[in-house]
Amino acid sequence: MTSITLTGLRKSFGSTEVLKGVDLQIGAGEFTVILGPSGCGKSTLLRVVAGLEDATAGRIRFGERDVLGLEPRDRGCAMVFQNYALYPHMSVAENIAYALRVDHAPRAERRRRAAEIARLVQLDGLLDRKPAELSGGQRQRVAMARAIIRAPRVFLFDEPLSNLDAELRVQMRHEVRRIHEEVGATSIFVTHDQVEAMTLADRLVVMRGGEIQQVGAPAEVYERPQTLYVGKFIGSPSMGTIPGTYLSHPG
Repeated sequence: MTSITLTGLRKSFGSTEVLKGVDLQIGAGEFTVILGPSGCGKSTLLRVVAGLEDATAGRIRFGERDVLGLEPRDRGCAMVFQNYALYPHMSVAENIAYALRVDHAPRAERRRRAAEIARLVQLDGLLDRKPAELSGGQRQRVAMARAIIRAPRVFLFDEPLSNLDAELRVQMRHEVRRIHEEVGATSIFVTHDQVEAMTLADRLVVMRGGEIQQVGAPAEVYERPQTLYVGKFIGSPSMGTIPGTYLSHPG
């Protein structure tokens, strides 16, 4: 298991600053959920951690290792995307084992490992099917299996359940959490869905405008918001507020 430390992380696109000095410590083996509205910088943060975007400033450490500047494949992390990103002409087994194929692993080894991981994500009996023959939930399991086979130290999930219907999302939340615990990697999960965040997270990170508003256990963030924004953002219906004036008293 690997801890993750982000220090002063900034990312700008031209004159637009998307990440504004993010500091975050994630414990080894922890499931951290980054929650926020569209445009708050949560997906950009995940892509910078993965190495898919270059940081403008700051540091990223996996354990004691500084990974800033390393290529994505050299960071020891795997990412699961919203759109599955499967190869339509390949079978389930070939999609799962693609990373091993790139590494020139023998065909028999690729098939054996793909079968092992398929059992873990409950895809037994589907190894010879093509993505078009699968349901949305099954495709997302293939995407997760393809990430798992690389034996990553860090799992990064970029809103992986947002394309699924409501009933399937509930089922897949449990699957994501179960797989996280079985694999034992450190996980960062990005979502705008509060129920998803509260269900999955060991720790919740609430973002707004490229900055972290609050970090804590889901119940702590819900019950003791540190800012008015967090108080109104977390919960449905949102927290009611009453305008008032604070008057200090001498002595």
